[in-house]
Amino acid sequence: MKLSELSRTIGMGEYSGADLEITGVASLFEARQGDVTFYGNPRYLAQLRGTKASAVIVPQDFTEEIPGAVLLNVENPSAAFAAAVAAFAPAEVQPVTGVHPSAVVDPSAVLGEKVSVGPNAVVEAGAVIGEGSVIGAGSLIGREVMVGRDCFIHAGVVIRERCLLGDRVILQPGAVIGSCGFGYEFQGGCHVKIPQTGVVEIGNDVEIGANTTIDRARFGRTVIGEGSKIDNLVQIAHNVQVGPNTIICAQVGIAGSTRIGAYVTLAGQVGLAGHIEVGDKAVIGAQSGLSKNVPAGSTLLGAPAKPMKEWKQTNFYISQLGKLYERVKELEGKVKRLKAEG
Repeated sequence: MKLSELSRTIGMGEYSGADLEITGVASLFEARQGDVTFYGNPRYLAQLRGTKASAVIVPQDFTEEIPGAVLLNVENPSAAFAAAVAAFAPAEVQPVTGVHPSAVVDPSAVLGEKVSVGPNAVVEAGAVIGEGSVIGAGSLIGREVMVGRDCFIHAGVVIRERCLLGDRVILQPGAVIGSCGFGYEFQGGCHVKIPQTGVVEIGNDVEIGANTTIDRARFGRTVIGEGSKIDNLVQIAHNVQVGPNTIICAQVGIAGSTRIGAYVTLAGQVGLAGHIEVGDKAVIGAQSGLSKNVPAGSTLLGAPAKPMKEWKQTNFYISQLGKLYERVKELEGKVKRLKAEG
């Protein structure tokens, strides 16, 4: 498309420069002539200066000239680039409304209008699927599960009995909702399973990544608050409460009965002990380990997790240990020589 058309597509209107032919989208490093790319983080300034893209979406206040490229100044370069990507992307494959001949739907299940049930999917007794929802190939919707409107359950998802999903929930392939919590009592020399009789309740507009597991409560509910986004390969244990609009990145593990507030960020591979509380808007850095409550608004790093300022100071001291060792070794040598001379 013409650059003028792309400019309108990303919501910026008029721009100054030649009306080039744009043929695709690419990263700063991979872009070639005809591509549009974007720049939004100062750490990539060197790549921006070396890009071969014909057009670059940049922040509103960016004024540096980039040889050979037309700059499109916008308020949010990442969002504008997402719109550009969508403009060049092939049309999404739309699921076919109705039940595939190979699917198994119990007669007592209730399917709303325009529901799609894919090949080899199973919808068990008493399940309710809301209007416009999609059940992907090979997925299992257990007994008395309730799925809201316009949900997208991708292939190979398991939602076990009595779990509840709100509207517009997205479950990526392989997600398991409502598996048994990890609960045992040691009796008679062996581990005896504790019945897990609760459910999982997922709020509106939640997305859950591939191969993530959310355990049902021992009793009551495991809750994922509305608007929360959970990455791939996350483990959320029984009776955990996740507040609204929280971000949980890949390989996070949350032990049972932990409470996480609203707008919290848990970066990759964070581990949380059970029965603790994380306050609203807390940010926990990658690979941190939490064993105690976290106040609202905190930023913590490390294992065990510490406030960011303290963590940076500690890391600095650790980085100096080699130099300290050499100094101590040198001083010990001087002391030894002085004793020999005395």
